[in-house]
Amino acid sequence: MTSYWTGERVRLRAVEPEDGPLLARLSVQEERLGDALDPPRSAEGWAALAREKAAADPTADTYQLVIEALADGAAVGATGVHRADGRSGLFEYGITVGAEHRRRGYAAEAVSLLLRHQFEERRYHKATARVFAHNEPSLALQRQLGFTEEGRLRRHFFVAGRHRDVVLFALFAEEFFARHGGPTQL
Repeated sequence: MTSYWTGERVRLRAVEPEDGPLLARLSVQEERLGDALDPPRSAEGWAALAREKAAADPTADTYQLVIEALADGAAVGATGVHRADGRSGLFEYGITVGAEHRRRGYAAEAVSLLLRHQFEERRYHKATARVFAHNEPSLALQRQLGFTEEGRLRRHFFVAGRHRDVVLFALFAEEFFARHGGPTQL
């Protein structure tokens, strides 16, 4: 039997204490995409962050998971729920895939696994994502997954020396199931 957290190309797993170097590498690559730039973090800072995420309550509303390629077991990225409002039934997710692992379908499959969990098991009804307007691959991913653009925050974040627009996307549970198959029946 295949794990609920395993797709055709990837599996999602918990962050482990030794994932500090992975988190550091992904952060540097996000900088290069024009993401928010924070001061450098030490190797011990990344290790502490990995330990904190590894010790986090797996039943919490927000969490981060590592994406592993099934072909070779390599950690290729991370995804997770960053904001969640159980009362309103909505959450925001994020994803990053290492530069050397992009364009292989890992992101779409990882997000689909995450969304299925949030919609089927956690009973959320709306997923949201915020994407920098200049990040064409991420915009394309949201559309591929069936997300609808709900709006644009103009000159919303100051990043890399200039103000950037942010595109807001949303996907409802019924839209996800219509596209990716309905909730599994036991």
